[in-house]
Amino acid sequence: MKFKRIIIGIVVVVLIIVTIIIYRSRKKEASGPVEVTVEKGKMEITVTTTGELQSENSEKIIGPTGLRTIGIWRVKISDIVAEGTVVDSGAYVATLDRTEATTKLKDVENDLQKSQTQFDKTKLDTTLELRNARDELINLKYAMEEKQIVLEQSKYEPPATLRQAKIDKEKAERAYEQALENYKLKVKQNATKMQEVSLNLESAIRKRDDILKVMDDFVIKAPKPGMVIYMKEWNGSKRKVGSELSPWDPTVATLPDLSSMMSKTYVNEIDISKIKAKQKVKIGVDAFPGKEFSGEVKEIANVGEQLPNSDAKVFEVLIKLFQTDTVLRPSMTTSNNISINTYENVLHIPLEAIHNNDTLTYVYKKSGFSVTKQVIEVGESNENEILIEKGLNEGETVLLSIPENAEDMNYEGLELYKDIKKKRENKKKEDAEKQKQQQEKKDEKNFNKK
Repeated sequence: MKFKRIIIGIVVVVLIIVTIIIYRSRKKEASGPVEVTVEKGKMEITVTTTGELQSENSEKIIGPTGLRTIGIWRVKISDIVAEGTVVDSGAYVATLDRTEATTKLKDVENDLQKSQTQFDKTKLDTTLELRNARDELINLKYAMEEKQIVLEQSKYEPPATLRQAKIDKEKAERAYEQALENYKLKVKQNATKMQEVSLNLESAIRKRDDILKVMDDFVIKAPKPGMVIYMKEWNGSKRKVGSELSPWDPTVATLPDLSSMMSKTYVNEIDISKIKAKQKVKIGVDAFPGKEFSGEVKEIANVGEQLPNSDAKVFEVLIKLFQTDTVLRPSMTTSNNISINTYENVLHIPLEAIHNNDTLTYVYKKSGFSVTKQVIEVGESNENEILIEKGLNEGETVLLSIPENAEDMNYEGLELYKDIKKKRENKKKEDAEKQKQQQEKKDEKNFNKK
């Protein structure tokens, strides 16, 4: 019985030892380098970006266009319908804050009242002044006639008396003529005064009418049926309640044409050289994972820009969708898969297998139990894989991670480096020659302009 227990104990210990050995062996195997096989087949070169849907064409919902005319440089949106609201032509869309315009209107109305008072006063003064001048003319005319009668009655009087009568008559005539000329001048003077106050009054009335006309446009209505989409500012924020409009850009919102949609995306400066017009694109919409649309690259920006909260330079790219759907709405997020190239029957491996130093591109190639650094020549790549031009064959095995003794390994295929270096030098010369030709054409064009 005791011997049997000893045997059982020995068996248990052996089983435990075997289990530990198997576990450690499997753990070591699991923690070893991951291997992949060089495959040959179809490879697509793509650039994947995130974009935002927008309509290709849209109608702007414009606020007052006369803000600058009445001296208002900023006006806030006090109310606006919810984004996505479907409206009919002439339906209410938004209201602008009238505070500044109302203050302007009160000031102009005060000026108008002053101008009206001045007009009335000048009119009364002119009337009275000219009436007095006319009365004076009548009196002077009577005085002149009286002197004429005295002169006629003095013809039998002594010469001195007759002479005095003639002098009095001539004085009366001269006084009348001077008064008549003064009256004509007063008429012109008062006409000028009336014209001045009349112009001031008309200007004040026009200013008031302009403000009232602009204030009528503070209630904004839709120019046609459609879905209201908020206008975006230069920094990407949307114009909503509290946002300000300027006289140079009084757009409140837009009515997009949902029958023709585009995806606006941004491509980094590394990949932008790969993007060309009319390249095919597969577009997915994050809100509807099951739907996929086809399209093509429509426009590529010539100048890069820096997005907010980012240090990288990007270029705006517009992608036109070939199909449309009632579920698509502006501002929906899209994933755009831009097809750059498609290669048939080529060698390719995962990007993780590629390693570089200052001059060489290589992989860790496994042959049996040995591993070497294999120099390779690579081509284009997509997000996951890279094309192999030279240095590997189909079916060979490469490692995705760096082995423990990597520093002691020798390089194989160093002869490829000479070919790669020569190609780089030729490419550099071609680029320099092309740049030189472009500069010569530019200089010739500038010379011809002169």
